[in-house]
Amino acid sequence: MHDEIRDFMLYIASEKGLAQNTLESYERDVNAFAAFLADKGVTAWDSASREHLIAFLSHLQDQGYASSSICRTFIALKVLFRFLKRESSIQENITIHLSTPKLWQLMPEYLTQDEMDRLLQQPDAATPTGCRDLAVLEVLYACGLRVSELCGLKLYDVTDDYVKVKGKGGKERLVPIGRKAIKALDDYLTTFRGETGDDKNPPLFVTQKGKTLNRVSVWKMIKHRAQHAGITKNISPHTLRHSFATHLLDHGADLRVIQEMLGHASIQSTDRYTHVSQTHLKEAFDAFHPRRILTLSAE
Repeated sequence: MHDEIRDFMLYIASEKGLAQNTLESYERDVNAFAAFLADKGVTAWDSASREHLIAFLSHLQDQGYASSSICRTFIALKVLFRFLKRESSIQENITIHLSTPKLWQLMPEYLTQDEMDRLLQQPDAATPTGCRDLAVLEVLYACGLRVSELCGLKLYDVTDDYVKVKGKGGKERLVPIGRKAIKALDDYLTTFRGETGDDKNPPLFVTQKGKTLNRVSVWKMIKHRAQHAGITKNISPHTLRHSFATHLLDHGADLRVIQEMLGHASIQSTDRYTHVSQTHLKEAFDAFHPRRILTLSAE
């Protein structure tokens, strides 16, 4: 199977003109599926079934992967199986009757306001680790950051009003930050952060050993805090990003403004939040729909 993956990577690198980050993502995706198949005793691509593919995508969802990551993985596998069929390495393309998910039609998992409050109450701010974890949660929720963006923050990327974020493709954006998040950061910096050494702009979030906090540590922390908060949803750092966008929309924020804060290149990526923001839609209907107004006036 590894020989076919090598040939596949050479093919898409030379003929598809994909960006290096996309090539690396595709390689991780197909290797992950190959490892998943190996665990099931499947050692040849021609022995993989549609059920294996669906089980793998479900496994990613159970692991807390974002909908966008699962969709990208599915696309990578569709391209892989088209390649394998063209090269006569398989008899059947198991992806051919499965449609590509449309991201803006997926319902992102998000926390209610009550669940979000319970999660933020979990860390004990009187302890150094609890103080740091609260700052991480507050910044993720206040700014709608991707976990990679959070881990990439430097000490001087944060002001009293904004966070300078380096997003996908190296694009920078400024995101407003609320007072509660700033307070949590101030407490963390005075309680936990300690000395910064000779680095003129060191990482903002670090471990107890002074190493940069990584995405796996953040993922595990959020899982742990959510469990103790009694939250049964399968959440991840991306859930806080979804909650940020959904709650903004619920309270009347413009979709284009949310798009800018999330760093979405396309409004379609942001538009999917209208499918989960039922409160906002109901309020808009009650306020503006002519049939609703006529019914009220008739009463």
